[in-house]
Amino acid sequence: MIAGFIPVARAVAGLRNLKLITFGPRPQDFLACNAPIARLYDLGVEIEENSELDLFAAYNEHAGDERIPAVVAEMTAELGEGNKMAGILPKLAQYEITLLDWAEQHKGDRKYVAFANKCWPSFQTQFGFVPCYVNGRLGARGIPVSCEVDIYGALSEYVGQCVSDEIVTLLDINNTVPADIYREDIEGKFGYTQRDTFMGFHCGNGSHCILNSPVMKYQKIMHRGLEPDKEPDITRGTLEGDIKAGDITFFRLHSSADTKLQAYAAQGEILPVRTRSFGTIGIFGISEMARFYRYVLIEKGYPHHGAVVFGHHGKALFDVLKYLGVEDRAFNRPAGMLYKNENPFK
Repeated sequence: MIAGFIPVARAVAGLRNLKLITFGPRPQDFLACNAPIARLYDLGVEIEENSELDLFAAYNEHAGDERIPAVVAEMTAELGEGNKMAGILPKLAQYEITLLDWAEQHKGDRKYVAFANKCWPSFQTQFGFVPCYVNGRLGARGIPVSCEVDIYGALSEYVGQCVSDEIVTLLDINNTVPADIYREDIEGKFGYTQRDTFMGFHCGNGSHCILNSPVMKYQKIMHRGLEPDKEPDITRGTLEGDIKAGDITFFRLHSSADTKLQAYAAQGEILPVRTRSFGTIGIFGISEMARFYRYVLIEKGYPHHGAVVFGHHGKALFDVLKYLGVEDRAFNRPAGMLYKNENPFK
């Protein structure tokens, strides 16, 4: 009983000691990432909102910082044979030091910090790199960094980290598994229909230790738009590889547009199946995922980002939500257990 309550207490108490720091507005059309922040204060979270100019100024102030060579050496050792973009490491090291210094100087009386930062499109043209690798490195140090100013994404990562006591990452959950991959590598080998499977993806923000054969690369989508027909330069900085197989819990704690807290937790697994793709990516299996996607993620207006908590932690997460007073708690219902608006007639 006590052992099972420790992760719950760690999350509830941790929220009251969290400062969530943001840089910049959410990107164009990422409306769902622009959720109301009022409920953060109700949860005990303190928030500090800054502009991209604040971050850019702080970064420039760290030019020539004497700590940069040591961080570059650390990155080089961590990447090993995956260090394919060594020339970008000094800039990434400077950026990492900038964020760590900002966290220390701005956390005030709070013990813990999480970031929600704007990472495109002007980031690449002004800073000269993509921040994905640094985001993953900070996550490995217990400082979640969400992409695209997803404030509640960072919050969800933090709660998942408190409950699991492990690294958590943030992924898109809107990519389907191609039919040929399903037929060749999943059908008949795992207990999932194609509608139960999907690709969880982000540009390259996964921590080194959660990836198989991680490699430093460049953001392919941004490269096509920002520097076509030339060797990658300002789009370098992703850490790419398939995510290691194992049990996971997809989780998100969110505020709706009318400031009502809502959340979901869906247990499943990352399959040991090669993705044949790029970024931080994995093939996921969650029972009855198609129904969950329709009646929870779409119908309730959730963003496309979900926190990937490694291990099955649904029980503890639901208890956390109960203590936080979150009444709208959803999960992937098994076949035969209908959602509120699901038609019982087939």
